[in-house]
Amino acid sequence: MDKKTGNILKIIVPLLLGVALVWYSLSKISIDELFTYFKSANYTYIGMGLIFGFLSHLSRAYRWKFMIEPLGYTLRLPNSIMAVFATYLVNYTIPRAGEITRATILANYEGVPFEKGFGTIVAERMADLTIMLGIIIVTLFLEFDFIYQFFAERFDLYKIIIGFTCLLVLVVLFLLFIKKSQSTFALKVRSFVGGLIEGILTIVKMKHKWSFIAHTLFIWTMYVLMFYITTLAIPETSSLPLAAILIGFISASFSIAATNGGIGSYPVAVYAAFSIFAIAKEPSMAFGWIMWSSQTLMVIVLGGLSLIYLPIYNRTK
Repeated sequence: MDKKTGNILKIIVPLLLGVALVWYSLSKISIDELFTYFKSANYTYIGMGLIFGFLSHLSRAYRWKFMIEPLGYTLRLPNSIMAVFATYLVNYTIPRAGEITRATILANYEGVPFEKGFGTIVAERMADLTIMLGIIIVTLFLEFDFIYQFFAERFDLYKIIIGFTCLLVLVVLFLLFIKKSQSTFALKVRSFVGGLIEGILTIVKMKHKWSFIAHTLFIWTMYVLMFYITTLAIPETSSLPLAAILIGFISASFSIAATNGGIGSYPVAVYAAFSIFAIAKEPSMAFGWIMWSSQTLMVIVLGGLSLIYLPIYNRTK
């Protein structure tokens, strides 16, 4: 497969998957029923969810300043905020294109070389991934009995242990191969991992590392609160247990990477998580659509305004 074909597939496959998942989610709930949930939803809680989401984006924009500073540049906060919202908007079109757009905005309006700006974004994603893994670990710790019982009732734990052991062995063999091999693939993997490690070390070495860590924790706290407060908008999801909130949040978060901005996949991921707790499919799907639609609308409006206002704000440059 040539590079051009691969790039085309990277764009088309997530879009087709998103369309298929939209069709699947709407097959679980009629459009009329979905509109009924939208009409009867408590928009006070939806508005609060939007506020929490907005605060997380502002914090992300401010946090970026800490990463740019060691490079010898001072990032203006308005440019950082507009770049963040533009990133989310562009990611709805081409997967991961938003990160390229964000680094390009930084290069155009702040004079930071593209590769350096993009490197800070990669390091930022590593910090976010670390927090996400932490949330998963906390969820497993708090809800271990429930998760264990759920899998014990539905799967053969003996087979799961064997499968996990085999997977672990394969991972170890793969790591040994990457460490010793001189193939092009192994060299690229080593280079990529080395870059990630270097990115993480920049966080440790930065001048305002504790402020960076505080903002990272704040961002993800806002994400969880955003998810939780919006569940209160629908009566059927307003009294979910903590396990459902956490597992639903984790599932929904991973769905955003599956398709462009979670198109189609977000409601399906929420439905899959909530079904574990015997929550009916109609309110589960409705909540997923309400949650995704409200946050997407904010990104479209603010991201679009950001792309329009960026050249105006920076007209002197």
